[in-house]
Amino acid sequence: MAETLSTMLPLGTALPAFDLTDTVTGGRVTDRTSAGASGTLVMFICNHCPFVKHVLPEIERVADDYGPQGIHVIAINSNDLATYPQDGPDAMRELALANSWKFPFLFDATQEVAKAFGAACTPDFFAFDRDRKLAYRGRLDESRPGSPVPVHGRELRAALDAILAGQAPSADQRPSVGCNIKGSAVR
Repeated sequence: MAETLSTMLPLGTALPAFDLTDTVTGGRVTDRTSAGASGTLVMFICNHCPFVKHVLPEIERVADDYGPQGIHVIAINSNDLATYPQDGPDAMRELALANSWKFPFLFDATQEVAKAFGAACTPDFFAFDRDRKLAYRGRLDESRPGSPVPVHGRELRAALDAILAGQAPSADQRPSVGCNIKGSAVR
């Protein structure tokens, strides 16, 4: 299991523009979809990555806890379909439906969205404040597959709590660790 660190996009960066298809509904979701929200959480994930599988239950809890509070939650998969068909739109839809996700799971076929975010690994988390400026990027917490540390989402949750309170999250932010996003467009 190869480990890749997130690139840590500069804080204050504006929410990158995107226009992608939700694999569950077939509808379009754009960066403007979250306009007016208290904040926006964009998660780069995929179906097969052991790092994502390790934290998936907590990702779902975070979405269930913060969505109703006004955080617009979005998941994006940017893995190359030709190389990783198990991460394609049909499998994404199955995963989202099996877990009753209340957030869209978008497919970034060209990998241009991952590139715009500087997303390098799965999972990789980007939280934007109500002004659509990057307030947090990095990891969910310090747990990793095979480690004795339980998954709790403490770091991401603290950032989302700060965003909801209209405050800046702690500047002590650490990169996420996971599988690299598969494909040549993001390297």
